[in-house]
Amino acid sequence: MNDQNKNLILATVLSFLVIMAWSVLFPPEDIPVDPATQAATETGEALLPTAEQAAEPAATAPAPETVAIDAPRIPIETPELSGSLSLQGGRIDDLALKPYRVSLEEGSETVHLLRPVGAPDAYFATFGWTATDGIDAAAVPGPDTIWSLESGDTLTPDSPVTLAWDNGAGQIFRTEISVDDKFMFTFDQSVQNTGPAPVSARPYGLLRRHGTPSDLKNFFILHEGLVRMSDGELEETKYNKITDYAVDPRERTQAERVEVGNAGWIGYTDHYWMTTLIPDQTTPFRSTSKYFDSRDLFQAEAVMQPETIAPGETATVTTRLFAGAKEWETIRNYEEQGGVSGFLDSIDWGWFFFLTKPIFWLLHTLNAYIGNMGWSIIALTFILKALVLPLAYKSYVSMARMKELQPEMEKLKERAGDDRQAMQQGMMKLYKDNKVNPASGCLPILLQIPIFFSLYKVIFVTIELRHAPWFGWIRDLSAPDPSSIFNLFGILPYTIPNLGPFEIISLGILPILLGISMWLQQKLNPAPTDPTQKMIFAWMPWIFMFMLGSFASGLVIYWIANNIITFSQQYAIMRSHGAKPDVFGNIKSGIQRKKQAESDKKQGK
Repeated sequence: MNDQNKNLILATVLSFLVIMAWSVLFPPEDIPVDPATQAATETGEALLPTAEQAAEPAATAPAPETVAIDAPRIPIETPELSGSLSLQGGRIDDLALKPYRVSLEEGSETVHLLRPVGAPDAYFATFGWTATDGIDAAAVPGPDTIWSLESGDTLTPDSPVTLAWDNGAGQIFRTEISVDDKFMFTFDQSVQNTGPAPVSARPYGLLRRHGTPSDLKNFFILHEGLVRMSDGELEETKYNKITDYAVDPRERTQAERVEVGNAGWIGYTDHYWMTTLIPDQTTPFRSTSKYFDSRDLFQAEAVMQPETIAPGETATVTTRLFAGAKEWETIRNYEEQGGVSGFLDSIDWGWFFFLTKPIFWLLHTLNAYIGNMGWSIIALTFILKALVLPLAYKSYVSMARMKELQPEMEKLKERAGDDRQAMQQGMMKLYKDNKVNPASGCLPILLQIPIFFSLYKVIFVTIELRHAPWFGWIRDLSAPDPSSIFNLFGILPYTIPNLGPFEIISLGILPILLGISMWLQQKLNPAPTDPTQKMIFAWMPWIFMFMLGSFASGLVIYWIANNIITFSQQYAIMRSHGAKPDVFGNIKSGIQRKKQAESDKKQGK
């Protein structure tokens, strides 16, 4: 055994001894447990929603899940959805989105949103009850209860199904499940009390996700994780922040609980898909987000108010479940016509929501008329440029005047020599005497930054751009240009493999056109006299070409259109004020200066 292995073993033993000693000397603090809280599992985690009980003991949560019980299934078939629900817990745990494919490749699978326990990325919704008074905790249905099918055989928009469960103690629980032609399920949970005494119980709905999604983008501009609305306040929590929750003694696990007064919802959002519990928007409910560390489970709960059912009476509570694609028009209809408070905010509009919302609305409206998202982006660019034209006009006029002052600035530079202070003072006097603002040229650029970022957000986040074609080789505006310089943009008959971190050098046609358009735009003006500025301006178009080469092609189309429109506007405005931009002359002089510099270098000058 060499010395390195000996040291490794010694370090391991010492580390173990230190941990043991620390545990003995500083034992973990006991977490106080609310006696009214639901009982925990063997791992100390309450997998069911908690219920404040006056007298009855708490229900025991189910044992750790391994695979789902082979319970009967009810097919789900709608224009947008296909799958099945299990009679185990009445779980919606098998759901595919029929209009959406994983990729554009032929034979690509349909996007699967919900999956049963035992499958990869298990993720399901279930509804049940917790006992509060007059009923035993084991006499209410939970996530593992085996329901019986009372009516219906296939869940469709025209045919709901009803599940029933008799607890044998005088109460019959029913759940009528219906679905619309898009992505909204409705659960009417009822309990009929045939017993001699009143009983009280709380209905709930929960979403349970096993681990973080395998296709998690984990990109800074995109929110993936918990999303909930509580009395008008939106909360977005990423999965890595949920795992940092403090332990809530009332829930016996890491959790954050919010008591909602009258309107809200809670769920999980992915890049393009979302699953959300939506209680009655006029009644209070408890919104809880949990994380079970030992099992790597994420759980979102909506626990409604207790229902007291007198003998011979029946109580019914309605909760909705959204499970589908985050289509703007669909979600807007659920908000405006379905009364779901603030539901449009479930789409991740970001910090610049005051720009991203109207930009997307305009893009969506243009697409409704044009029928092509690529051309709609170009039309949107024309509209945005028209809106900022007054400011751009002032900027271009100022730039035309500065061009007229170029000879004076050259003379000033000769007089000042190396005296920078004299140069600065002379330039400021020259600008003041001629009423020229040198900073005005930056204004259009500053305006473009939030617009560019907002459009980037819209293109990256909204599902309407996913797999949206333009023409020719651009089949997905949300993805980078698939053409590559390495196969001469498709002329050579082979596919470029994934280059990983070197993907940036595999330029497509659109990024190259972007670089050329920026370079031509610069040539409206002579190159700066300052060597540093001159070098920066010379490299900028090509740096942007490589930077934006891996961006969504829809964004690159916007930038190219923006450059072309800017070039045309600036050229026309400068001409109208007597300036005569010499684009080809500036290109020619730039080439000549480069050749002269190379010649001087060879001659040792």
